[in-house]
Amino acid sequence: MIRSLAVVPLLVAIGWASAAWGAPDFPPVCPAARAAGFVDVRSAVPDAILDLRYATANNFTGVQLYPTDARCLVHESLAPGLAAAADALRGRGRTLVFWDCYRPHDVQVRMFQAVPNPAWVARPGPLARSHETGRSVDVTTADARGRLVEMGTGFDDFSPRAAAFADGISAAAAAERATLRDAMSAGGLAVYAGEWWHFDGPGAGVGRPILDVPVT
Repeated sequence: MIRSLAVVPLLVAIGWASAAWGAPDFPPVCPAARAAGFVDVRSAVPDAILDLRYATANNFTGVQLYPTDARCLVHESLAPGLAAAADALRGRGRTLVFWDCYRPHDVQVRMFQAVPNPAWVARPGPLARSHETGRSVDVTTADARGRLVEMGTGFDDFSPRAAAFADGISAAAAAERATLRDAMSAGGLAVYAGEWWHFDGPGAGVGRPILDVPVT
């Protein structure tokens, strides 16, 4: 579903990133994002590959939903877990690729208007959850040459094969999905059973006030 649905302190993760990778080469988040507790995902995963599909027309709606310069913003509570997941994947020759992070409420509304089927797109409600609070991410992995790993389907595939534990995919794709799940689980993020690429962090299912935070 395209969901609107022991941790160390954030500074530890950011400190690790700074020590291992040097100073970040991206600007600070805007005041509204900072007030919401958002950080740029690259502060936790400096080698993250950003392939934000909703910043292009290459998504299930067929139209661009984010500005071209959109950032991958996540709630600070996800940062340590994402850092741990990325570290585990590096040991397997894999790099985290981010397809979606924080998603503004108005974008969720537009998505549901395009596909008004709650089985695939979460119906927007009076409270924000999951992507709308920056506590869920859509991810895949890339190999050592930066090529997307075969996972059995692409992003936002509306078929039974998109399920996290789907039948009908190759053994290699199933193994790659398991590698991703294991790494994310080690970081405290749980896969959504209906989508192999969607992972929820702590508190993703808790309803919160709707935010008005730009993705740039």
